[in-house]
Amino acid sequence: MAVTNDIPWLTDDEQRMWRRWLGLNAELLATLNREMQSDTGLSNPDYQVLAVLSESTEGHMRVSELAASLQWERSRVSHHAARMEKRDLVSRRGCPEDGRGAFIRITETGRAAIEQAAPGHVRAVRRLVFDVLTAEEVAQLDEIFHRLRTRVGLTTE
Repeated sequence: MAVTNDIPWLTDDEQRMWRRWLGLNAELLATLNREMQSDTGLSNPDYQVLAVLSESTEGHMRVSELAASLQWERSRVSHHAARMEKRDLVSRRGCPEDGRGAFIRITETGRAAIEQAAPGHVRAVRRLVFDVLTAEEVAQLDEIFHRLRTRVGLTTE
C-alpha cells in the first residue's frame, strides 16, 4: 500500500490496540456464542432478542423498535425473528394501527429459554471480562465506550 503524507496513519501503538480490539471482540463473541449454544441451544442473537423482549414492559415490540434496541437492520430482525418463530421462541403479529407494521412477542417457550440461559451467560461474561478487571478499570472502560458510542452516533447521553 502506498503511504501518502496527507493520511494520519495509525501509530504502531494505535495499530496494535486496534487489532487487539478487533480480535478481542470477535473471539469474545465467538466464545460466548459457543458456550451458550452448547449449554442452551440459543445463539447470541437469539439471546439478545429474547433479553430485549423479556425486559420490555409489554413483552413485545415493533420490529423497528427492536431493531433500534439491538442496533440491527429491520430486515435482519425480521429474518431472525422468522427463524426464532419456527422454534416457538417468539411470535409475530400485525400491528392494528399500521397494516405494514408488526410486533414481535416473546412466547412462554422464549421466556423459559432466556430464564434458563441468563445465569450461564452472566457467569461467562463475568469469567471472561469482569473477573480480570478492577472496579476502577470497569468505570474507565465504561467512560471510554460511552465516548466512542457518542462519537459514532449510537448514543447522545
